[in-house]
Amino acid sequence: MIQDKFKGLGAAMITPFDKDGNIDYEALGRMTDYVIDGGVDYVVALGTTAETPTLYIPERAAIADFIKRKVAKRVPLVIGAGGNSTSEVLDQLREIDLEGADAILSVTPYYNKPSQEGLYRHFERVAEASPLPIILYNIPGRSGVNMLPETTLRIARDMPNVIGIKEASGNIGQIERIIKERDKDFLVIAGDDGMAIDIMQRGGDGVISVAANLFPEKFGHCISLAAAGDFEAAKREYEPYGETVSALFAEGNPTGIKCALKAKGLIGGTMRLPLVEGTPALYEKFRKLIETYDLR
Repeated sequence: MIQDKFKGLGAAMITPFDKDGNIDYEALGRMTDYVIDGGVDYVVALGTTAETPTLYIPERAAIADFIKRKVAKRVPLVIGAGGNSTSEVLDQLREIDLEGADAILSVTPYYNKPSQEGLYRHFERVAEASPLPIILYNIPGRSGVNMLPETTLRIARDMPNVIGIKEASGNIGQIERIIKERDKDFLVIAGDDGMAIDIMQRGGDGVISVAANLFPEKFGHCISLAAAGDFEAAKREYEPYGETVSALFAEGNPTGIKCALKAKGLIGGTMRLPLVEGTPALYEKFRKLIETYDLR
């Protein structure tokens, strides 16, 4: 089944920029190889961690094409296509070459704060237009609206090409309800690294991860243990990395992960306004954590 491609550890890719704020394709290629060689199960391009709201549609199309060629079918590829205007999302589906990708990730419309019926109708239009299976993305802390379980389940029931949800509401009761009431083939994917093992213990299918950019091999081992049902071992193995995961979000995402990757020497730290680089204190913290825990 197509759903099997998106179980386990997905890497929410960053978008590296050079000092002038242009897309650094050399660094992007290096990061793509790094996470795949580190053992991630699939790659997610153009999500929150990619600073996608600062990218023009032609830039998004170029990034999607570059990552698609770089991944070269080594692992499945998910491409983000979302926004706060339904018609613009449909434009993305037309203008980004999705051939060769495996699914799209589509976030709940942000800023507009649509009703639950508005969310349903938005995804109905997206589902009708999408040539690929869709993974919903619920992140109320960023979008300003929470897609309730009944809406998620209604969409899953009525739209066959919607195959799962990345749930980043932080509401474990809400996530657990979706898991309990879903069709068995509908994926529930954690959107918070720190909650991934707990969600998998409740029946979730994995995580789309920021931390996978920094230490894919070690974090992937924790997720593999959880996927095998050994949750005590997964929690034990994860414990040393809890401080690092918390630090990744201390100054926001993707500020934290870019700061950490700069400390590791994999990319520069440039971001596009209104986001700014991590503080020197955060950089120093990551430098010490990387050395202490041999993060890879």
